[in-house]
Amino acid sequence: MQVVLVAVVVVGCAVFAYLSAGRQAEETARRQATAAATAVADSPAVVAAARTKDPTIALQPYAERLRRDAGVDFVVIMAPDGTRWTHPEPSAIGGKYLGHTAPALHGRIFAETHLGVLGPSVRVVAPVRDPGQGGRITALVSSGITIATIGQQLRDQVLALAGVAAAALALGGAGTYVINARLRRHTHGMNAAELSRMHDYHQAALHAVREGLLMLDGQRRVALINDGGRELLGLSQDAVGRPVGGLGLPEPLTEALRAAGPRVDELHLTGERVLVVNSSPVSGGEHRGSVVTLRDHTELQALSGELDSVRGFAEALRSQAHEAANRLHTVVSLIELGRAEEAVEFATAELELAQALTDRVVGAVAEPVLAALLLGKAAQANERGVELVLTPDTRIDDGLLPPRLPARDLVTVLGNLVDNAIDAAAPPQEHGAPPQVRVSARADGGELLLCVADNGPGVAADATEEVFRRGWSTKETAGGTTRGLGLALVRQAVRRNGGTVVLDRGPDGGARFTVRLPLRVAP
Repeated sequence: MQVVLVAVVVVGCAVFAYLSAGRQAEETARRQATAAATAVADSPAVVAAARTKDPTIALQPYAERLRRDAGVDFVVIMAPDGTRWTHPEPSAIGGKYLGHTAPALHGRIFAETHLGVLGPSVRVVAPVRDPGQGGRITALVSSGITIATIGQQLRDQVLALAGVAAAALALGGAGTYVINARLRRHTHGMNAAELSRMHDYHQAALHAVREGLLMLDGQRRVALINDGGRELLGLSQDAVGRPVGGLGLPEPLTEALRAAGPRVDELHLTGERVLVVNSSPVSGGEHRGSVVTLRDHTELQALSGELDSVRGFAEALRSQAHEAANRLHTVVSLIELGRAEEAVEFATAELELAQALTDRVVGAVAEPVLAALLLGKAAQANERGVELVLTPDTRIDDGLLPPRLPARDLVTVLGNLVDNAIDAAAPPQEHGAPPQVRVSARADGGELLLCVADNGPGVAADATEEVFRRGWSTKETAGGTTRGLGLALVRQAVRRNGGTVVLDRGPDGGARFTVRLPLRVAP
């Protein structure tokens, strides 16, 4: 298409130049003939020769010399009646002029194209006036250039024009080939139809993929983001073109997106979600940016939390079953030893202790999910040598929590706070006090208050905000990597439900977390 376009343009320009050259050649011939005719008509020698009996003798050499000097094909000087006195063909002298003379006889110089002795020609006829006879017209002069001569000049111009057009066409074709080859390299050999089809598939895939897709350029600006990415990151439609630092994302996630190296399955938190981030650099001789994929891990993280709770419950049941077996063996052994009364007292004391804890939890917390969670955490704490105490002001009636406050979020919040408190209180206390975790849960004044305090070492005052950052922890796993996700999930769940979480020092010197969740929608 480009070659055809170049060819059409070149041919069109050549035709236009040819037509213009033809008109210009005729105009040039007319002007040249006019100059020669007027020069002869104004010559005193011509006026003088016209008075003689045989003007040919003086005018023929003069006309031929002027014809050669002026570059015209003929200069014919004739009598007013059209009888030729001069002509390039001597045999035509004395004959009648072939053409019109009436305008010249009326004193006007005029031009025409007419068939003469030498063939068709562009000619100019001018009158010769004799000043001595009062300006009377005593002769006529016709000067002209044949069409054949004009055609030869035009053919020479056309040959030059054809050469220029051919060179332009060759240059345009070569340029088109070079540009097309370069374009093919940049488009990996795909033509326009294939690129259009790929663009359609590309757009369809972007909108169909539920996972988030984010493409960043070399300056860490958003080059492309799909609908899933906007939803997961909470971005508006104008995110494209903005730098990563200006998107308002949490600092750890922003740093992960800015990183030049690859990232594999990193967990990051936003205000509403837990995201799994993978990034890979895009390079082709130079660093051109990166491609980032985002997966929503919120539901899976919540399910993992619930699974951990269930696993804890199972461990607690296993521990209780083991303890129950030991106590049962003790009771049987006492009976075998004939100490039935001691066996009854031992069994009754154990039943009263277990029942007292169950009655205390169920009586204070009628919400089944929270009651089951607290019973399970009490068993876990007991297994680790930590006493879990439910404060006297704890009171949550059944059906008080609104449907918009998911039980899963309550398990995330209270479960992680209790787990952290147990971890903090489990090491031996320096002051010799038994490890203890105090839990308070009550609905008061249109809000749910959850308070978890321990008598562990506490948290430094300058770290009260850092504890909620993903990755912050005072302990390390066996692999040497920090945990630090539980409190970040707590803050995320609390914010998602419009509440607040505050860390301060408890009455026993350890850390105290206070969570407030609204039970009614604010007007």
